Amino acid sequence: MENIASFNQLVKHLKDNGMRKKVAVVWAADASTQHAITMALADGFVEVVFVGCVQQLTQVEDLRPYLEHITYVDASTPDEAAAIAVNLVREGKADVLMKGLINTDNLLRAVLNKETGILPSGNVLTHVTVADIPAYERLLLFSDAAVIPYPTHEQRIKQVEYISEMCHKLGTQEPRIALIHCSEKVNEKHFPHTAGYKEIATMAQAGTFGKCIVDGPLDVKTSCCRESMVTKGITSPVDGIANALIFPDIEAGNTFYKTITLWANAQTAGLLQGTAAPVVVSSRSDSTLSKYYSLAVATACS
Repeated sequence: MENIASFNQLVKHLKDNGMRKKVAVVWAADASTQHAITMALADGFVEVVFVGCVQQLTQVEDLRPYLEHITYVDASTPDEAAAIAVNLVREGKADVLMKGLINTDNLLRAVLNKETGILPSGNVLTHVTVADIPAYERLLLFSDAAVIPYPTHEQRIKQVEYISEMCHKLGTQEPRIALIHCSEKVNEKHFPHTAGYKEIATMAQAGTFGKCIVDGPLDVKTSCCRESMVTKGITSPVDGIANALIFPDIEAGNTFYKTITLWANAQTAGLLQGTAAPVVVSSRSDSTLSKYYSLAVATACS
């Protein structure tokens, strides 16, 4: 697969290669979700199973040209729709799960149900954002801005595993993954999480996460700016051209997310990982375009 450096390139790749995945959408009663799905249908990279609010959706004019790629499954409530959609993924009848107008907590109850959910035993539920930042010449993935407040060492290992796999599916043969801190020094007393960074880097060298490079602690600037790394006299195999960042906690990850979207004109896509299939769970403030790009990433990564 070609190395995908932007969302526009990703969409072109999906269209050129005829990739089309089935998406189970939970209670798509909001215009934003409907528009994102319509865009993905128009570009031909999804089949859609709308679960719930069927009467409303069958009246949406923009969807009518794509009826051959749409299935409707009735449900009386958003919670019932979530259970049905999760079961479709569990049974292999859908490749991607997408949140519509349902509270995230309600959807996650269905996703995480120990008997009927889609989080395999031993996996960790985490969130990966993919950012297309005009000032950066490659897509930048980062975790976790939405799910795990303070990752344990074991959870961080899983975050690296999932983000490396996503990078590979987006065409980066040997992703460079930076373990983020406010400096480049381990500080076990005040920042105990940094003590495990070297172990994770060693695991990467041993091939635990597939072909990739992992190093840390590094700050964001040295991870993504070679000039900064040289100026500070830092030697790292990440080499200032990181493909992915693992943040120490949700506060750092979420602040970074809000900063790049507010001031750096970044476009973003977001997925839950660790689940049996990608789950598109958008924030209330996410745009239609963000949901559309999330569908594109989910298609490539499912």
